[in-house]
This record gives sequence, structure tokens and C-alpha cells, in this order.
Amino acid sequence: MNAALANAEQEIPGTFIFDGALAMRGYALNKMCYSFNEARNRAAFLADEDAYCELYGLDARQRDAIRRRDVLALLEAGGNIYYLAKFAGIFGLDVQDIGAQQTGVTVEAFRAKLAAAGG
Repeated sequence: MNAALANAEQEIPGTFIFDGALAMRGYALNKMCYSFNEARNRAAFLADEDAYCELYGLDARQRDAIRRRDVLALLEAGGNIYYLAKFAGIFGLDVQDIGAQQTGVTVEAFRAKLAAAGG
């Protein structure tokens, strides 16, 4: 990784450069999250999360982050935000919930920050 990319990761907390290595690390996780496009797969996941994670070959770190509903840890483990949004949606989480996790503040504080910035 070049120095500019390494600095970008350090300058924006909760942000990870989704490069080839991270994409390969997260392939199984992203494939699983893509499966949540179908209601029957969401139901199967909710019925037995661990078995569903095993079906897709998630590693221990990814499984732990799934159990904790830790989207930030899933990003770090190779998750792509577009696919992780499908996972988060199962639990009624939206992009503001994810943004709060990424910035380490409550959802209310994150919303206030957005409102103050005009968003």
C-alpha cells in the first residue's frame, strides 16, 4: 500500500481502503450478505446464524463481528458497505446507525452532527 493510502486510513477513523487484499479477505462475508436479497435467506440466517455463517465459510473474526452486530469490525474484516447494508437491514439498522458506529458516537449525536453540517 502506498503512503498516501496508508495516511488516508489513519486520517479518517472507521474508514478502510477497500483494495484487492481486503476484497479477497471479505469475499465469503460479502457473498453471504448478497444472499440476503432473498427473504428465504434472511429467514434462514435468523433461524440459525452460526450455521448460515458456516455455510458461507466466514472466519472466526467475521463470525464474532456478525454476533456483535459490529458493522465497523465487518468493514475491517473485508466487508463492502453495499453488501453490509443488506445485513444491517435485517436488524433495522440504517446508514445513520452505521455512521455512528464508524465515528464512535451515539446515533443521536451522529444525527446532530449531520444536521449541523447541513445534511
